[in-house]
Amino acid sequence: MSDGLCENCFKGVRHESTPEGNLGKIDTIAGVECYIATPTGDYPKDKVVLFLSDVFGIPLINNKLLVDDFARWGDPYPVDALTRTDFDREAWRARHKPETWERFVDTVVQALQAEGVTWIATTGYCFGAPPVWRLALKGWSKVSVITHPSRFRIPEDLQEYFDKAKAPLLINSCEDDAAFPQEAQRVADAVFSGNFSPGYKRTYWQGCSHGFAVRGDMSNPKVKAGKEGAFEATVKFFNKYRDL
Repeated sequence: MSDGLCENCFKGVRHESTPEGNLGKIDTIAGVECYIATPTGDYPKDKVVLFLSDVFGIPLINNKLLVDDFARWGDPYPVDALTRTDFDREAWRARHKPETWERFVDTVVQALQAEGVTWIATTGYCFGAPPVWRLALKGWSKVSVITHPSRFRIPEDLQEYFDKAKAPLLINSCEDDAAFPQEAQRVADAVFSGNFSPGYKRTYWQGCSHGFAVRGDMSNPKVKAGKEGAFEATVKFFNKYRDL
């Protein structure tokens, strides 16, 4: 994996709403703090969607709202950094290399497996994309979705997924993305399209920039369409492979 993050990884719009208390709560799984949302009706207890967030993590309301949306069907980047100009991004990056999050992700997944969860789907946004990769390469996840991903080596990480992973892959991409630019998107298509037997799909959202699916400006019609479209594509992809 690469340490590369783009300018838009740290920018965006804070959405104004309230996470639904009947769906979500802050709790711990094997000592790891998580935001947990469950459907209000009956649902299979052996299936879990693991939401791997962008750099802002649990404190950003946008991420909680997305987790609530999915239910309805450690040292995060500070929320005020959306507007601050004095935050040391490079120091934050240095503190958040893969070895700082790998054990937490693995601990949560192993705890879920111990509780009888047999189907884990992952959806990773920006900073959360490499953990999606990790869980697929370990064979712990059944379905992978990444949206405006960051920190990938192109083409090395794509080829490793093709060679080793068994989980179908959806990539939600966009027009303006320094972390996963259009050339990287074309490389992904070249690696996976027509050749990756578990299944591959990529969506592309014109007029959208990196971060659109979490922190996009909903007053922009193209961004709104991209955010909602990427979410819908993710849900459909999970449903398509829910019986793996």
